[in-house]
Amino acid sequence: MAEEFVAGSTTELPVKRPREDEEGQNGVSASMDTDAAAAKLPDSISAVIPGWFSEISPMWPGEAHSLKVEKILFQGKSDYQDVMVFQAIVLLRDFWLQSSTYGKVLVLDGVIQLTERDECAYQEMITHLPLCSIPNPKKVLVIGGGDGGVLREVARHASVEQIDICEIDKMVVDVSKEFFPDVAIGYEDPRVTLHIGDGVAFLKAVPEGTYDAVIVDSSDPIGPAEELFKKPFFASVASTLRPGGVVCTQAESIWLHMHIIEDIVTNCRHIFKGSVNYAWTTVPTYPSGVIGFMLCSTEGPPVDFKHPVNPIDVNDKSKRPLKFYNSEIHTAAFCLPSFAKRVIDPKSERKHLELQK
Repeated sequence: MAEEFVAGSTTELPVKRPREDEEGQNGVSASMDTDAAAAKLPDSISAVIPGWFSEISPMWPGEAHSLKVEKILFQGKSDYQDVMVFQAIVLLRDFWLQSSTYGKVLVLDGVIQLTERDECAYQEMITHLPLCSIPNPKKVLVIGGGDGGVLREVARHASVEQIDICEIDKMVVDVSKEFFPDVAIGYEDPRVTLHIGDGVAFLKAVPEGTYDAVIVDSSDPIGPAEELFKKPFFASVASTLRPGGVVCTQAESIWLHMHIIEDIVTNCRHIFKGSVNYAWTTVPTYPSGVIGFMLCSTEGPPVDFKHPVNPIDVNDKSKRPLKFYNSEIHTAAFCLPSFAKRVIDPKSERKHLELQK
């Protein structure tokens, strides 16, 4: 019998040791204008153009995406990473006839995780690509996703009875609830149980075949999320899924990280004996403007990820309309450019070339 819980309930789990250079440092909250905070700004706030945030990382060497900062709302250091929230100014024409800015921005270790303007593209796709590909999902696990956006999207599915989330960094949860209430609203659903702890350790304690779907909403494979891209982690995910169960994990950019994607595809094909597919979508504030997803199923009832059998754009009864996802964009997300197809789906590419001869 499933354990009873209330919305927002928290189960403490063993957590990873903090990085040695961060031990003994506590997160602090601050609300300040950029001028007053100049001495405290992280390296990602450009010194060349004062008042601009520039996303600089070895994950995308030689380039940086920048946003003009109106106000820094929060700066802190958790046991695992630097956390910052700022209000962005971007002069754009009307988008959905609403705001002309990206709104508030969540940054972890100098990397943008979400903005109020474009978070819908990521949250809706990473959730509905897997859940719309199987009939009547009932038990769903989210690894990472501390901002609560994936929870918000999972909650649209009326068939879902249990939503577990394991997030390693409680500061991300708390900051998201304070500054991104429209995203963190997912925590208010009574089907949600929050576990603070290491996702790898959590999976090892889960009985085999527990979940219909696992969604891995991780940051990039450096720092606290590094283990979520390794073969043992995928093996643990597979063991928690029922036959024909599905997983969707963040899988980087085809423009920047084909070497990482190739490793992910190889690992997944060794572990998952059902379907293995790669999809992608556009997120303007992510490096290169795109982000990918790895979708896999375990051996059992066949899963055709490219054609939704549980269309949420038809069945959604929530009061919050979808902003990005629909059944057409679901299918289109699996169409790959030729350079990516040669790496991700070489058999299909060879067949295509043979037909052209």
